[in-house]
Amino acid sequence: MYIFRIFINFKFTRCNMGAVNNRKYDQILSTSRDLFWKYGIKRISVEEICHTAHVSKGTFYKHFANKKELVMRLIDKIMEEGTTRYRQIMDKDMPFEEKVKQTICLKLEQTEAMSTEFYNDYLLHDVEGLSGYLMKKAAEGIRMILEDFERAQARGDIRRDIKPEFILYFLNHMVSIASDEQLLKLYDQPSDLIIEMVRFFFYGIMPGK
Repeated sequence: MYIFRIFINFKFTRCNMGAVNNRKYDQILSTSRDLFWKYGIKRISVEEICHTAHVSKGTFYKHFANKKELVMRLIDKIMEEGTTRYRQIMDKDMPFEEKVKQTICLKLEQTEAMSTEFYNDYLLHDVEGLSGYLMKKAAEGIRMILEDFERAQARGDIRRDIKPEFILYFLNHMVSIASDEQLLKLYDQPSDLIIEMVRFFFYGIMPGK
């Protein structure tokens, strides 16, 4: 299930477009994100969201049918932001090795920004029945990344005899490794560890020719 935590960063379903630019809509999303990150989804009620956001329940239900829809729109927004940043990295004119390094940094940032409480509620405990929705969204993102790896193979940036699915699986675990506190103690900066992992990923332990 770890992969679905990492790839909470894909397409934004453009529903309720009239509300997206609405200040109250954004205020509710921002407030709910702060509350969910701190306390998880299950413990937070619509009433508490409205009180903290300084909006009425009528305003809330004008934009969202219920708390489940609110969480879905919040996931959409997070995914949109992550997708935009990922595409900016992949579309840059720079070596593929550097793209991988920046992608790992992005995934680390996204993972660290998500609280354990929120993660446990929406995925592990399936509060509000949201895990299926997230898996569907994550699958869209995974397809996009695999297509990027396939294009990199066609350009000769990576070996053509390796499965893109294996690369994706391995990169996900590199993100987990980069969060290991004992390993981080060996390096002056977290970025030093990331650079070493990327070099190991591309070149192994053998000296260059």
